Amino acid sequence: MALGVVSLLTDVSSEMIYPLLPLFLTTTLGASASMLGAIEGAAESTSSLLRLASGWWSDRVRRRTPLIIGGYAIATAVRPLVAIAQSATQVLAIRVVDRVGKGLRSAPRDALIADSVDPSIRGKAFGFHRAMDHAGAFAGPLVAFALLNWAAVELRTVFWLAAIPGAVAVVVLVALVRERSPVDQSAASASSSANGKDLPKAAAVPSVAKELPGSYWAYLAIVFVFTLGASTDAFLLLRASQLGVPVAMLGILWAVHHAVKSLLGTWGGTVSDRIGRMPTLVAGWLVYTLVYIGFALASSPWHAWALFLAYGVFFALTDGAERALIADLVPVERRGSAFGWFHLAIGFGALPASLIFGVIWDRAGAAAAFSFGAVVAAAASVGLTVFAAVRSRR
Repeated sequence: MALGVVSLLTDVSSEMIYPLLPLFLTTTLGASASMLGAIEGAAESTSSLLRLASGWWSDRVRRRTPLIIGGYAIATAVRPLVAIAQSATQVLAIRVVDRVGKGLRSAPRDALIADSVDPSIRGKAFGFHRAMDHAGAFAGPLVAFALLNWAAVELRTVFWLAAIPGAVAVVVLVALVRERSPVDQSAASASSSANGKDLPKAAAVPSVAKELPGSYWAYLAIVFVFTLGASTDAFLLLRASQLGVPVAMLGILWAVHHAVKSLLGTWGGTVSDRIGRMPTLVAGWLVYTLVYIGFALASSPWHAWALFLAYGVFFALTDGAERALIADLVPVERRGSAFGWFHLAIGFGALPASLIFGVIWDRAGAAAAFSFGAVVAAAASVGLTVFAAVRSRR
């Protein structure tokens, strides 16, 4: 619960800025779609690289909270500095350091959640955490909208005020979040013994990679393919603006999207507990495919609203299920590393995905870029279906 509150407050801070950033970059600072893709891709790739290191380190020292606290503190300190940025390059630097903080905290935090709950409700637990995260992402744009339209503050002032909920989140984290011993530690230890070896506390990252099961790596390869078609959401906001959604309403649109994710997040995780992780993920990826086809064909503002609602359903089905599946596939002692490799795969895909999407947008238009994303997502859905079928026969 405490981690959920921390994520809620952090996302209030982050999402006071994020929905406004694409237009701030492209209008105020004069950045192109390709530059927008480069900024978001570089930021997410940096984050993912650090998630591998932080996840591995949390396994090695058997401590999650120091990295979690440090990660949240760094992001909270640097994020509002967008307010003083005078160029797209400066925004790039700020976004990269912000994502350094996220990179430090994410894998240890996911491992701590997995450690703290019974495997039978693991999907629900991750779904609930993601729902709290999205509740903050719902509130953040509303706060920004109120400040811009009712309090008549300037855009850069909104960015400064985003520091307040972030600071409160760090206080809650330090005061309330505590380490937990894994609830299924004994089962994992038995599994390690059955394999004829104990997992060393201080194993190096390459050694840890060898100790993770083949099914985990197969799943990760499919996730990487999907990520190549999953560009930054900043392009969805840019597309909504292109379709005629007013600038002042972009934050509301983003908030409504997150409201769907928050309301359905726990449900989506629970579905994965009941019918299985992979069927739930395939359903979510197919929703993603249809949403991107919709953005390619859209021609009016209401299309953007409808598609953002459907996009929220995709996240509800996948956010909890994908993390629960990682925890299902690996030994307890390697959860931090497993989540780190998972985020690394996403990061390696995020930069080329956003760069390719931005280049296609600049050269062939938005419809072509979204069509590319839909095709890649459909291919990954087929791959995951085959993977699930093979595993079911074993």
